[in-house]
Amino acid sequence: MVETLAQSPAPICWVVSDGRRGIENQALGLAEAVQAQLAARESAMRIGRAVVHKDGSVALPDCGPPDLWIGCGRAAIPLAARHRRTFANCFFAYVQDPRSHYGDFDLILAPAHDRLTRPNAVSMIGSPNRISDALLDEGRAAFSAQIDALPGPRAAVLIGGDSKRFRLTPRIADYLIARLQDLLARDISLMITASRRTPKALRDRLTEAFASHDRVWLFDGEGENPYFAFLAGADWIFVTEESTNMLVEASATGKPVYALPMEGSAGKFARLHAALEGYGAMRPWLGKLARWTYTPLAETQRAASVLIDRWYAEAAPTALDGEAA
Repeated sequence: MVETLAQSPAPICWVVSDGRRGIENQALGLAEAVQAQLAARESAMRIGRAVVHKDGSVALPDCGPPDLWIGCGRAAIPLAARHRRTFANCFFAYVQDPRSHYGDFDLILAPAHDRLTRPNAVSMIGSPNRISDALLDEGRAAFSAQIDALPGPRAAVLIGGDSKRFRLTPRIADYLIARLQDLLARDISLMITASRRTPKALRDRLTEAFASHDRVWLFDGEGENPYFAFLAGADWIFVTEESTNMLVEASATGKPVYALPMEGSAGKFARLHAALEGYGAMRPWLGKLARWTYTPLAETQRAASVLIDRWYAEAAPTALDGEAA
């Protein structure tokens, strides 16, 4: 069946989301991993973005109808049911838990901490992401001058914000500022980025404390995002504990990852934290800086391999029917 699909015209994959980076990148990361694995089998695949806007309108890609449909986020779920009626021979995959709409998908890639048990569901540590050696190399090359200007060793600091379970309170802001100053006192250069969820008060404090420091690169949100360059150029990666996507992305680099505490209760995400610690990627930040090694977390590549196998198995009867005709 691999040969049958490889000999057909290049398949088309639609990545479907509401366009938010943290949501879309999960589906896009899985699509890119599928694309890379198909390329290794001498089969090309094109990727197009479908974006569901807040008013319900949908911007569809212009690359043609999909052979593979990968969605993530609540906005993608109702669209899957509509598209299944339109694209009868398409393989439909979903990242995360589609919450009762299980029959609309051929394959569901669900975080293990959700404990989803379905015949068409496969569990993975965290969610898919875009991290790859090629992407990290590209990110470092794009910002090599800025990275090289910072004396080593370097730490990337990825700061999130309020979530359903966590709060970045003034007390936590005080803690973060103090910990960053401690790292500077140890001659560790810092590459700091905050998310859209980071409170403005903390953003202002970060600017006041570090914007002019010669060992700090503080990304203020203006211009091209150096996120992948930060991951590539870091010797350690610090991430606030509520940022599950960034914790998993950091763990895909093979570099030591420290979780920075927030106020709140982790709930089911405690299982993700435990999985990353058990894997050997992440440790809680307790003030002692260490170096350790582990095999980069490759759950996205594993999920892509499972998807390809299921997709090919689903496509086999159709392809054989066509050959018999």
